[in-house]
Amino acid sequence: MFDRPWMDRFTRVHVAVVPLIFVPAILIMGYVGATNTATWRFFAYLAVGYVLWTLTEYWLHRVVFHFEPEQGIGVRLHWMIHGVHHDHPNDPMRLVMPPSASIPLATVFVIAWQLLFGWGGGWSVSAGFLAGYLGYDLIHYFVHHGKPRGAIGRKLRELHMRHHFEDDTVGYGISAPYWDRVFGTAPRRRRPTR
Repeated sequence: MFDRPWMDRFTRVHVAVVPLIFVPAILIMGYVGATNTATWRFFAYLAVGYVLWTLTEYWLHRVVFHFEPEQGIGVRLHWMIHGVHHDHPNDPMRLVMPPSASIPLATVFVIAWQLLFGWGGGWSVSAGFLAGYLGYDLIHYFVHHGKPRGAIGRKLRELHMRHHFEDDTVGYGISAPYWDRVFGTAPRRRRPTR
């Protein structure tokens, strides 16, 4: 991605880095949220955080990652953010977001949830949101490099591979493909071949 190897190193990340960073953060945020709000509210806030993540995943992928400028620095920027993944979908070091991008983005969202939901609610929503993000990154890695055995895993893999290899204007929900149905971007069902 960059001419200088030391710069390129910051764009490549092993999948294990994501849980190493985010599991402790999620547990701490969950603990602070749980000890500063009623139990039923804590679980409601977790659910709200997860739903907010799934919507963020969908819209970020659809609007930001697939906005493709025609010329100028925007073309290079798009390629760096998401185009490289579509050009090299099987590169295991380019399947999860590098911490140099994920930590600042997560920080922005955590601050926003604190402002919107208050102290206990904000931490609880943040825990649900980041748990959704963690699940998304691990699912994304798995659908590219795992061998799904169950029906859900196989379906997630099929939908995402169709996004990569058939039509990248549909199938934006990776861990939450139901938003594609809601927003009209679900891949069309394939007709059986004879």
